Amino acid sequence: TIPYPITGSNASRWKLPPFITEHNEGRRRFKKRYQQHVIMPNGENQFQFMMKNMYRMATEVSATCGRLIEKVKEQGELNNTLIIFTTDNGNFHAEHGLADKWYPHEESIRVPLIIRDPRMDPSLVGTTNDEFTLNIDLAPTLLSAAGIQAIPEMMGRDMSVLYRAEDSIPDATERSRSLQSSSGRKANSKAHATVSEMAWRDEFFYEHPTLNSIHYIPSSEALVRKDWKYMYWPDFKTEQLFDLSMDPMEDNDVIHRSKNDTRINDILVEMRLRFKQLRSMVYSNDTVTF
Repeated sequence: TIPYPITGSNASRWKLPPFITEHNEGRRRFKKRYQQHVIMPNGENQFQFMMKNMYRMATEVSATCGRLIEKVKEQGELNNTLIIFTTDNGNFHAEHGLADKWYPHEESIRVPLIIRDPRMDPSLVGTTNDEFTLNIDLAPTLLSAAGIQAIPEMMGRDMSVLYRAEDSIPDATERSRSLQSSSGRKANSKAHATVSEMAWRDEFFYEHPTLNSIHYIPSSEALVRKDWKYMYWPDFKTEQLFDLSMDPMEDNDVIHRSKNDTRINDILVEMRLRFKQLRSMVYSNDTVTF
């Protein structure tokens, strides 16, 4: 039996902002997939039926990836091949009374990332890393592996600096010579900087646009850190603040406490400012590397 999420309760659902109504697509899909009182033809409830089908699909994807890797191995190219397994978004599986994606909650924005790289420091093979990596890092990582510079418009960074031995990475001068420009344009040198040259990100800006209408899927933005998350819903000018260290499931918005709690108010003020800074950078034409 697959456990039902703690935040799948009605109590958690009604903690969502009031504009997340029953007409919201996340709620509509929840009702089609994850209701426990709905019994499917095989006798299981809707949640068990859907989740087991998803696990079956994931198992088939895993098996197919295994066959692809075996084929690369047969061709003698495994130790000359960078393999990255990831996906485009997370998914609500009834958390907060929602289904699918679109919003800034952890279930929606966290995605799997598995990397097999022949250049990896042997001591790090099979380990995990809690640094923030983003989809904008994929292109610089692949380009760097191919010996090509990232262009200025690319905001991400080469993820291999997180798992390659520092002494195996060429210094800035050598990198500028070894990484070739594909367009003759000036490169974004920061995209290939080592961690000692430029610290890895400890926060990031998230955004998702309105789809169809503000009642179907409203736009959402956020400043995400490991201990705090500031959410902003532009269509409704609504803010939320979550203390992830105490509330990793994002079940208790503490923004209302900022009026009486100096510490929370200070955090809110600082995160509002930083949020606006990052937002303005994203919506500008400046060269930015996060």
